[in-house]
Amino acid sequence: MENINHDERYKKVKFGAWVGIIGNIALAILKAIVGVISNSRALVADAVHSASDVVGSVAVLIGIRAAQLPPDRDHPYGHGKAETVTAIIVAVLLFFVGLEIAIGAVKAFFEPIAVPKTVAIYAVILSIIVKECMFRYKIYLGKKYKSDALITDAWHHRSDVFSSVAALLGIGASILGGAIGISFLVYADPLAGLFVALLICKMAWKLGSEAIHNTLDHVLHDEDTKEMLQTVEKVPGVLEVNELLAREHGHYVIVDLKIAVDPTITVEDGHKIGKRVKEKLMEDNYVQDVRVHINPYGSNGQEVELE
Repeated sequence: MENINHDERYKKVKFGAWVGIIGNIALAILKAIVGVISNSRALVADAVHSASDVVGSVAVLIGIRAAQLPPDRDHPYGHGKAETVTAIIVAVLLFFVGLEIAIGAVKAFFEPIAVPKTVAIYAVILSIIVKECMFRYKIYLGKKYKSDALITDAWHHRSDVFSSVAALLGIGASILGGAIGISFLVYADPLAGLFVALLICKMAWKLGSEAIHNTLDHVLHDEDTKEMLQTVEKVPGVLEVNELLAREHGHYVIVDLKIAVDPTITVEDGHKIGKRVKEKLMEDNYVQDVRVHINPYGSNGQEVELE
């Protein structure tokens, strides 16, 4: 696993959150103004989506700040899950934004609709380019620094790309319908808004489910802990690894470990072996803490259970 400095991680992830905040504010204002001027419901809905991204990025900023706090008496395992909790908040926010856009789009079918102006298309194209760049940058940072909050926020940006593409199609069809006299094509604009809303809700559900799964003391699978197991087995004095559980706490893991040692050595020697195991595992900054339980190894090759 890549060895990453925690201070470097915090700075990079925080910068990514600020990129999202500033970029979303600029896009939300631009799309809202152009959407009103051009009479495009799809673009206004897209602007609301970008505005929700601002709130999401602020939540991410707060979450990564909380996750950076050191362990304390009430939180001996650290505050790493703050980022995962933030990811849940952003997902819930995203879902309700999608629901609100859907309601507005459905209402539009029962109201008189004006054909959007061409300027709306230029605003949407700019939004697609900027949002895709923001998505790629944040998903890169999120995966590199193992930030659930930043990854969720990145997909928030990608949902805005989909939103803008749908808005572009809807606006284009509506303008075309007005130009060639096909009146029902005018409703392509709110129809695009409805499609965007359903897409947003689906993505929010997926991201929220993943974040909740990670919050509930998710244990890494065997293939993910293979390197850890090999590291422990190489420590002199470790005769067998009885159990290795690595629990995710946001961007780091806590390892619970049971190892078997020679039952004839002293308690102090067994403690030293356990300490060496802990030090070896924590050379990887992905491992925040290691709890080692020492078992005696039986002469028949089986672990001797302690009463």
